[in-house]
Amino acid sequence: MTSPLPPRRPDAWTAASLGLLAVLAVLLFLPLLGGPTPSPWLIAALLLVRIGVQVMRARTDETLRRPASWAFDLILVGLLFWVLANPPAM
Repeated sequence: MTSPLPPRRPDAWTAASLGLLAVLAVLLFLPLLGGPTPSPWLIAALLLVRIGVQVMRARTDETLRRPASWAFDLILVGLLFWVLANPPAM
């Protein structure tokens, strides 16, 4: 009988990607829990860093090349920057 393989640890880029997603999740849930609203600039910057991490992960693993998901992230960042550049009139 063969022993099961031990679970592999994620590489550094995968850990960084998961860490960024965790930070984004906490920042976006803070207002729902009564905390302060995070800066849209911070959210946009974290999303840009996440895109960079995704590209670096794709350089090491061919199966991670998903331009559609990168395009979705770029659209979100573009919308954030558009909203920041054109604040609503009050």
